[in-house]
Amino acid sequence: MKISLDIDSDYEETRVTIQCKEVDDSIKDILDFLKGREIEFIVGKNGEMQHILKPAAIHCFYASKDEVFAVTDDGEFKVREKLYELEQLLSPKQFVRLSKSVIANLHELSRFEASFNGTLCVHFKSGKKEYVTRHYVSSIKAALKINRRKSL
Repeated sequence: MKISLDIDSDYEETRVTIQCKEVDDSIKDILDFLKGREIEFIVGKNGEMQHILKPAAIHCFYASKDEVFAVTDDGEFKVREKLYELEQLLSPKQFVRLSKSVIANLHELSRFEASFNGTLCVHFKSGKKEYVTRHYVSSIKAALKINRRKSL
């Protein structure tokens, strides 16, 4: 891999161009890193107050009745983004979809319990728990680098 850096005070903005034969894991890692740098905070509303939330402080996002909420140590905050928009904005190395209505911060998970119907119960460090639907079990195992041959 060749890397070039062109520094010029005449440039008005930073531009990153990747030229490659195909998108492999190393290119995906670079893209994930760059995407992770795009969003530094999310604005959440609690009552009439607007709060600036850092993604690392958010335990999870969940959707309820056409609204999306961010859960932190300080409470729940309504955010204006939809879950699919958050999924595109947030780093996939840190945030993973648990179900149609929940995205979780992997750094805030403490343990799992297997359920009888093929789902997983995820426990957060905060004590909150959510369920991973069967559709998303393989993606969370991949995100946590859990060997597929060993069951949870």
